Amino acid sequence: MILLVALLIEIAFAAYCVFTRSNQTKARSVVRLVAFGVFVLLMLVSVIEWGFRWYALAALLLIWALLGAQTLLRGQQKKEYRTGRILFEAVAMLLLVVVALIPALVFPQHKAPRVTGTHEIATVTNTYTDPSRTETFTNTGAKREVNVECWYPLDEEGKYPLIVFSHGAFGIKASNTSTFTDLASNGYVVCSIDHPYHALYTMDSERHLVRSDRSFMQEVIDANNGKYDEATIFALQQKWMQLRVADIEFVLDTLLAQAQDPAADAFYRHIDPEKIGLMGHSLGGASSALVARERNDIGAVVNLDADLMGEYVDFADGTYVLNDTLFPVPILTILADDMVRLIDAVPNANETVAVQHVSASAPHAYEVHIMGTDHQSLTDLPLVSPALASLITMSVKKAGGGATADKYAVIEKMNDLVLGFFNFHLKGAGSFAPAATY
Repeated sequence: MILLVALLIEIAFAAYCVFTRSNQTKARSVVRLVAFGVFVLLMLVSVIEWGFRWYALAALLLIWALLGAQTLLRGQQKKEYRTGRILFEAVAMLLLVVVALIPALVFPQHKAPRVTGTHEIATVTNTYTDPSRTETFTNTGAKREVNVECWYPLDEEGKYPLIVFSHGAFGIKASNTSTFTDLASNGYVVCSIDHPYHALYTMDSERHLVRSDRSFMQEVIDANNGKYDEATIFALQQKWMQLRVADIEFVLDTLLAQAQDPAADAFYRHIDPEKIGLMGHSLGGASSALVARERNDIGAVVNLDADLMGEYVDFADGTYVLNDTLFPVPILTILADDMVRLIDAVPNANETVAVQHVSASAPHAYEVHIMGTDHQSLTDLPLVSPALASLITMSVKKAGGGATADKYAVIEKMNDLVLGFFNFHLKGAGSFAPAATY
């Protein structure tokens, strides 16, 4: 809307200058002052929510307003009227507005999905260093550092179930903030991990930025686009999950140790070490499920739109070998359209996809399909940045089209399912019997 208004103003003003054959310097200065004043007013009444997306536009409008005020106060020597210059200035100003609006266009202002709980929420971020592992993505010999952000109920007393989240490939720890916020408001401590060099970007407590490793990104893109044979894909998936599982286990052990330490920060005392859930999206979902197989302190797992790659224990004679031991804990898998199509497209009726195998055989396993969705629909990204969500979706070949369902309805349904599942299996509250399709 701001871009459209700027376009109309510049076209109208340029036409007026051409019609009057005048530079209209005074009128231009007044327009600049009014534009800045309107921007400030919209911010004061919260139509514009102040944040990073508006910094560049605010700076541009402020500079123009100061120049306009200087012109009105001091006056300027009249320039000879030239139509070409008027048109050039109009185009240049529009381009400056477009550039200043790029953050708002890529990350548009949006309302937050509803929060259903009554607890006030606090957040804390930490960087944990694992002394047992050397960072393999660098050659510095530094130990592996993992960045974590936690959402928890803001009160002085009370212990709450702990949920640890792992993002997907190219994801970030804030990828499902709406889910974390809703869980925390209902009495959970939610800690989301940034997996360095797997995350799109991450920043430690000393503000050191780490971007996604290019080799890892290319491996994921090529694997999704069918550039590897199945044996290579299996080996890559095992490699990726090995890192993720180590990160998740390290963070869990750190959180639980701090929860038992009387000298630790007060935040850790909110963690109930007897009630632990895991949750992840895509690669993070598969890795979370694998951690639940390897530990005996996990009470429930939520898998968002991933095949359970950890259930494939081998790839022999052109066939995936599935773990024949029942999955040990309750698991909820929420699938988008693309994954359902891929599962349905398995050509050999004798082959079983891991996620279906677990859903059909494990006690307390639930599989839900939310229709009209794609892979990114089960994150906040379609709200935070529709452009980036589309770009990521286009980077890999898909079995069908993009998302058609209402973005807010999808996220809120997912959040309701996740909350109901954890309430039942970690808190023993209510019941949980979801439909197969929504």
